[in-house]
Amino acid sequence: MQWLEKFISQADILTTHNQFLQQRFGGIQIPNGKDTDLFDPTKYNSQDSKIKYGLADHKILMFPGAPRPYKGVEDVLIALEQLNRPDIRLAIVGGSPYDDYDRQLQENYGKWMIKLPRSPIHQMPEIVAAADVIVVPQRDSSAAKAQFPLKLTDGMAMAKPILATTVGDIPQILADTGYLVAPNNSKAIAEAIELIFHDFAQAQAKGVSARQRCLENYSIDTMKKIIQPLIAQV
Repeated sequence: MQWLEKFISQADILTTHNQFLQQRFGGIQIPNGKDTDLFDPTKYNSQDSKIKYGLADHKILMFPGAPRPYKGVEDVLIALEQLNRPDIRLAIVGGSPYDDYDRQLQENYGKWMIKLPRSPIHQMPEIVAAADVIVVPQRDSSAAKAQFPLKLTDGMAMAKPILATTVGDIPQILADTGYLVAPNNSKAIAEAIELIFHDFAQAQAKGVSARQRCLENYSIDTMKKIIQPLIAQV
């Protein structure tokens, strides 16, 4: 990052993908776009995906990415310990080869976890289709604030109920189409999980609204409309 910073002044156009980076470097904020044709819920059957990936016996919270401490997965697992509901599991898709954090999670919370292997992008919509809820539980840290969490727009594009924390740009991206809680707060996550499954029809309706918001604001087509005039200025 520091090596790249010295070239910023030489750029014809400077873009960043979130407010945190824009405040640091300036430039124009352009969110990461989502391929909403690939991530299209009408192309997949949720129950079929659940059966295919061994998830059919539980209500599934899903974290479709590699867990890192700042991503808050542990807070969800602590919430599941607090709820102690045998019908709910957290499915984690992928892992990190760089340390033993995955092993630590498995040792401490394996009862509540289902691990799925890292998968290519073309397979991810089918996997996300198996989720009942997508969780994006980022902790309040600089590493989290510097991200544009693609797992958030994965869930939005697939019209899934989303439970996320109020970190970085997440509240602006999700708005009122999901469930937002304070970061680093397993009790608040547990309460939100109970709320979602208490009225799952409402949660699903929020998911439908989330896809529409994604189409309008975060699709690749929308990003093209933003980027084309900028390129024309160069």
